Amino acid sequence: MLTKELVERAVPANLKNSVTQALVDKINNIVADPIIAEQVRDNFITYTSVLRDGKFKTEDYLHAVMYVSHKLNNSSNLDAYTKTFPQRMQDLIARGVPSKDIAAYVSAYNKGKLVNLILEQTLVPSWVLNQGLYQEALNVQAELMQMAQSEKVRTEAANSILTHLKKPEGKDFQINMDLRDTSGMTELKDAMRRMAEQQQHLITSGVTTREIAASPIIEGVSKVVSDAA
Repeated sequence: MLTKELVERAVPANLKNSVTQALVDKINNIVADPIIAEQVRDNFITYTSVLRDGKFKTEDYLHAVMYVSHKLNNSSNLDAYTKTFPQRMQDLIARGVPSKDIAAYVSAYNKGKLVNLILEQTLVPSWVLNQGLYQEALNVQAELMQMAQSEKVRTEAANSILTHLKKPEGKDFQINMDLRDTSGMTELKDAMRRMAEQQQHLITSGVTTREIAASPIIEGVSKVVSDAA
């Protein structure tokens, strides 16, 4: 269950005063289904960043989160709207509003700015979905850098690694998803980058690929061992 303190910490500063115990109780009890209820509570906290992009009321945000939560559980737009606004739907039906008009209301809500800001937050970027392929490609480049017989191929592989492991430029770079590298992954990337830099330097200095391939790797750096040794 959410607490008033947790919700206050989650929302932007200008909305903290709107967080009342009544609102928190409504969030905690808005859905009878315990699974959906937990998703709504989690999503309410997760997507509060959208409240910084416009002047939205916390009540409207709660309803939008509920609507999106139902859509993420494969409900149609109409079903999600009905589950989010059951009383509103009952009133529309009681007044004899035609189905096509109700569908238009649902479509308009589905296209609303607040709903779509939340939906955007739920999308998983392709670079996240394909992290495995990215690492596989990087491994292939690392193998070519170390083992290829062609100096041109080794240089291109080293350049590719340097390009893709380059630190982001600019102070405004920001990652919204908490997908930070572990310390081990960071060390591995740094080691591969240092190795690529050194081996590229050795190749341009005239060291043969045979000598580099036979070199031991010490803390991510190739140590060339001459044949005389």
